[in-house]
Amino acid sequence: MEGFKRTSGKENLHFLNMSDGSLEETKYHLLLARDLGYIEENEFKFVEELSDEVGRLLCGYQKALKSKEYGRI
Repeated sequence: MEGFKRTSGKENLHFLNMSDGSLEETKYHLLLARDLGYIEENEFKFVEELSDEVGRLLCGYQKALKSKEYGRI
């Protein structure tokens, strides 16, 4: 993950935000690949579910860091 070895919460949050952006770009490319017929619908659904789970994990990690860094969620 981008920025994993960063020492401050602010830096980690910055790189988590970048990771979230990269995930959204990947999801777009998967959608495009499906629409262009490069992958089947069942393959798309499987990877879409995985990417949604990664998004939830990133969001949870961001909330935990914000809570720790800033004393709030």
